[in-house]
Amino acid sequence: MATKRAGSANARAAKKVLQAIAPPAKPAPRKRAAPKPKPTASAPKARPSSAAAKPRASLGATVRALKASAMPASPAVAPARTVVPRGASFRAAVYSCEDGERAYKLYVPARSKAADQTGAPMPLVVMLHGCAQNPDDFAAGTRMNALAEEFGVLVAYPEQPRGANRNRCWNWYRRGDQGRGGGEPALIAGITRVILGAHRADPARVYVAGLSAGGAAAAIMGAAYPDLFAAVGVHSGLAVGAARDAASGLLAMRHGAPGDRPSVAIPTIIFHGDSDTVVNPGNGRYLAARALVPFPRLRKTEKRARSPGGRHYTRTVHRLENGKPFVEHWVVESAGHAWSGGSRAGSFSDPAGPDASREMLRFFLRHRSGSRRRASQAGSD
Repeated sequence: MATKRAGSANARAAKKVLQAIAPPAKPAPRKRAAPKPKPTASAPKARPSSAAAKPRASLGATVRALKASAMPASPAVAPARTVVPRGASFRAAVYSCEDGERAYKLYVPARSKAADQTGAPMPLVVMLHGCAQNPDDFAAGTRMNALAEEFGVLVAYPEQPRGANRNRCWNWYRRGDQGRGGGEPALIAGITRVILGAHRADPARVYVAGLSAGGAAAAIMGAAYPDLFAAVGVHSGLAVGAARDAASGLLAMRHGAPGDRPSVAIPTIIFHGDSDTVVNPGNGRYLAARALVPFPRLRKTEKRARSPGGRHYTRTVHRLENGKPFVEHWVVESAGHAWSGGSRAGSFSDPAGPDASREMLRFFLRHRSGSRRRASQAGSD
């Protein structure tokens, strides 16, 4: 019965989200029209088109429809204040450069003191939150800080302010925020480099992951800064170049888009719910296909299993000759637009699914970037 109720809730949510993205071609007569969404400061208003497939609503309208729905991914309560173990820290800072400024929070586990004594540098994971989230919320929902204590990892959470996007979405769909040396990618890379310089972090083990808009931004970071990031994790996101403005971004979210052919090879792990009504699950397949372009004939294995929380999933792995997974694609059955295996303490999380945070960290720590790769684009920003 619980499964049926969840299915009904997802169906209702799907209807709301799709109505926000693309209103019906023939609206019912005598019904009051919904107010037109105000254009965001960061996304130019799309020109009207006669094509029926053209969306009319903004990204903000999609987010508002999602939050108003009955999907399990919707924020139920405000996340509790982050509990920091003794000896650890979770502190805010601000990074600024010619491209602007961004606040961020950095989690330093208690194990960092032991690392300081031994001289062993720690891996760094950069986590990019989704729309309507912030660092504390994202940390609570993903439980990445707890894993940081377990594995001895630094975790950074850059924050997208409302001044850059009123819904706190990373602007993955804008041309100026899709490449190296400018816009939001330059700010995120700058935060990463500051942490590398100020803490005992291992430059060969730096990773980036994100959810939804943050997932799309994480894919951009891996493509734009392959010298900085050794691997990428994308949850419910889209491929690099899937859109060039807000209108094409909404089309990509609804129907999927293949994006650009990559110019570099970077290990990638992808999670997506097959009942996601906000970002089409086909985008996960496009992400995997693009990541495999440099190595089209890797050994492929596929496994279907069930998580401890009860959700079935399919895990497809493409391995290099040395046995390392180069691309992993996890499809979580009956899951919506939410971080798989997350905590209800944060928003947009699905505790019933496999643990995306643990699996991403496991995947990340199998990969290192070589000194040649790190030096390949040094000074090109």
